[in-house]
Amino acid sequence: MILTDTHTHLYYETDPEKLDGLMQRCLDNQVSRLFLPNVDSESVSMVFELAERYPGHCFPMLGLHPCDVKDNFKEELDIIYKEISKRKIYAIGEIGIDLYWDKSTLSKQQEAFRTQIEWAKQLDLPIVIHCREAFDEIFEILDELKDEKLRGIFHCFTGNREQANRVIGLGFFLGIGGVLTYKNSGLDKVVQDIDLKHIVLETDSPYLTPVPHRGKPNESSYLVHIAQKLADIKQVSIEKIAEISTENSIKVFGI
Repeated sequence: MILTDTHTHLYYETDPEKLDGLMQRCLDNQVSRLFLPNVDSESVSMVFELAERYPGHCFPMLGLHPCDVKDNFKEELDIIYKEISKRKIYAIGEIGIDLYWDKSTLSKQQEAFRTQIEWAKQLDLPIVIHCREAFDEIFEILDELKDEKLRGIFHCFTGNREQANRVIGLGFFLGIGGVLTYKNSGLDKVVQDIDLKHIVLETDSPYLTPVPHRGKPNESSYLVHIAQKLADIKQVSIEKIAEISTENSIKVFGI
């Protein structure tokens, strides 16, 4: 069984011994493929270092997180874009729009999002979208820029069925994480009737820790709990969930 965590910030752990422990627990739980999004220019080196430390298991992605789109966002984008040319990456992300924390930066977030979508098209890479209280704003841009190259994942999808169908209609996968295990999230009902061919799994470690570890820092080894919850909902084996979701991740990232 091979489980793929399509979105983890495992590199936030800087203690080498603890990091080795996190990775060993991943491998013990068959979570052997981890995709790493940075958030800003400072985290680029952290992503690359972890990918170099665990080649074949950790795969880098680069982008500017919408919550890190500040007045200097164009400088940040320039730095990140230059880094993209230096080493192999597998997606532009995480990028998008977040209106939960700060609505005042919307126009800057929109510009940064558009810019990075164009990067992805130029490089023939998928995008990994952060969307928080911004479905309408994100759909507007995706509809505007849609073509045969536009593809990727809606990271940490927590929308309703209508929004899920729209994501799928745009050719994107739904990134399903720990929220699926929360009792009153309603996400279980949304995914119940969605074909597994549209779903990838993620932890967003160290955030959004799944039950039964909720309240503690998340880690990628906990992906097994998300996979099991999805298996229970779909009434299939966890091995089947692992097989299909990993196949989907290969379709997205090309590896």
